[in-house]
Amino acid sequence: MTGKFITIEGSEGVGKSSNIAFIEDYLRAAGKQVLLTREPGGTVLGEAIRTLLLDADNRSMCSDTELLLMFAARAQHLDEVIRPALEAGKWVICDRFTDATYAYQGGGRGIAESRIAILEQWVQNDLQPDLTLLLDMPVAAGLERASKRSTPDRFEQEKLVFFERVREAYLARAKKYAARFRVINAEPALVQVEAQIRNILDTMLESELQLES
Repeated sequence: MTGKFITIEGSEGVGKSSNIAFIEDYLRAAGKQVLLTREPGGTVLGEAIRTLLLDADNRSMCSDTELLLMFAARAQHLDEVIRPALEAGKWVICDRFTDATYAYQGGGRGIAESRIAILEQWVQNDLQPDLTLLLDMPVAAGLERASKRSTPDRFEQEKLVFFERVREAYLARAKKYAARFRVINAEPALVQVEAQIRNILDTMLESELQLES
């Protein structure tokens, strides 16, 4: 695969949408073909699954059902969108990916990492992001930001302790997979967060130029 796969991770209210737009514009300005997508979702089938997962009325959904639906959407996403784009040389920017599953279904719901890993290997084989940007900030501050948006979805209605576990799981993965993770302090003003991201992208772009030369 000749393209690059960049995933953006983080809990509620960390500013993923604003920063993803910045990343997309920055890479396009650098001459890259960019595909922007999200999880769960990214395909017609995936978006239908997303609706089921986020619907606040689906309170009876058990954790295993949630996990399997996440990977069902991901399998379709990889087959229909992500792999073809990477093979075509595009830079794929994905709003959340499998690290979110380890954080939300693993850390948040308490599903064992070993069970998630079985599904990860089945669906992804050896495919992993080239770069994962983890937007991180204290949970209470993020939830306060998120509360000013639309009506809370099924996940956003969880208690503070749930999101504390999500954050802990994210940070644990960032430490475990330090080669591909970069942790961004998402608490300052947007311009300061963008500056952190710009430095990381510049390093990635410079490395690619060195490989090509």
